[in-house]
Amino acid sequence: MSSELILTRKENRIGFITLNRPEAMNTFIPEFANQLDRALWAMEKDDDVRVIVINAAGKHFCTGISLDQFKNKTHQEYRKFLYGIDAFYHTLDKLNKPTIASVQGFALANGAGLSFACDMTVAAETATFGTTAINVGLICLGPAAPMTKIIGKKKTMEMVLTGDMISAAEAEQLGLVNKVVGDEDLEAETLKLAEKLVSKSPTALRIGKEGLKRLQDVPYHQGLDSMDDLFATLCATQDAEEGVQAFLEKREPVWKEC
Repeated sequence: MSSELILTRKENRIGFITLNRPEAMNTFIPEFANQLDRALWAMEKDDDVRVIVINAAGKHFCTGISLDQFKNKTHQEYRKFLYGIDAFYHTLDKLNKPTIASVQGFALANGAGLSFACDMTVAAETATFGTTAINVGLICLGPAAPMTKIIGKKKTMEMVLTGDMISAAEAEQLGLVNKVVGDEDLEAETLKLAEKLVSKSPTALRIGKEGLKRLQDVPYHQGLDSMDDLFATLCATQDAEEGVQAFLEKREPVWKEC
């Protein structure tokens, strides 16, 4: 077994980040969180990577923060601890490259939050999601940040305050999961989605993701004008000209390397 808590590899412009604490159900501890955050930024800065996939070793994606971490800390120590553990939420929102979570088994508490914070999620049909911390006297406020943007206040309130778990199918209905696939197809279907994104213009992907993030935090008309500004920026790029010309000429486009 590797001593690395987070494994990374690259293949065909896809960067893979693998949670590698299967013996502990991939629970978060400080060094695990630190390695995850470093891996995300390394993939973001790597020109050979266009799409980032987060998957997990073992039977389960991630079951949150290791409970043995919740003892013998002052308020200030807990604050510092949680800022480090939850750094990935900030990082995932700042990345320009699309991120995909590939989820099997349990995705609970911060594991659910990690899945929800990615741009897209592919889940095995037997996967289970839940913001379960309240069941041990804690609370899933980190996962609530992406959840409120995806499913709104009331359903987030229900999930966080009850700690109930939901199936992959229900998570898909709520918009927390993009696609549910057979357990045996999880890796292949995740790869298919990643390859589809890799085939697109990297410039268009970057500008598109930036625009969609902006829309979440501004009024409708301001957001629409901002989208037109970004679209105009894209239209003036070589990739936009190449994409249109390739379509007219009935050939595959050749994207400019970012």
